[in-house]
Amino acid sequence: MDSIEDASCLKPNSAADAEAPKPAVAGPRDAYRDQLTHVDEKGDVRMVDVSDKDVTKRIAVAEGTILMHPETQAMVLEDRAKKGDVLACARVAGIMGAKRTSDLIPMCHPLPLTKAKVDIEPIPASGPGARPDGRVGFHVVTTTGVTGKTGIEMEALTAASIACLTIYDMCKAVDRGMEIVDVRLLHKEGGRSGVWERGAQQVI
Repeated sequence: MDSIEDASCLKPNSAADAEAPKPAVAGPRDAYRDQLTHVDEKGDVRMVDVSDKDVTKRIAVAEGTILMHPETQAMVLEDRAKKGDVLACARVAGIMGAKRTSDLIPMCHPLPLTKAKVDIEPIPASGPGARPDGRVGFHVVTTTGVTGKTGIEMEALTAASIACLTIYDMCKAVDRGMEIVDVRLLHKEGGRSGVWERGAQQVI
């Protein structure tokens, strides 16, 4: 088989061949989006300099799910966990996690959050809100906001992760087989990139 280099040297053998349309080439991608901003020209990681960016109102929404045995879910809903109110603790932990994101993720800037909210709902075995596989647990949705030059996706994702981890910690004595799944960004607005929406990809 001819190599790419060999094929590039072939000459058209007729006028028709010479005038044949060339395959369409995709236009250039957004260079801003193509660049890894946390990596410099030498390949070293760095905290991005945001001093020249505009201050905008930024909002992010993320989610996470923790799946568990039905009896574990019942224990949480009936407030029978020995460590206390699982969901109340998870909500507070999620908010604390959002506020401490820059302490956990090395290249994140410290942000003066204007909003941090954690909502947690049980996932039923059947009916509205049930999963196709019938597994139960809790669905976490977090919303974080800031008026600033950078953020705010990582704060929302950290809040969702920490809330799920806190539920795991509060219940692990009776159910070490719990699973944390589908931690992901749902919505982001503000800043140079504008609005991003998961949209049709969102599956709870």
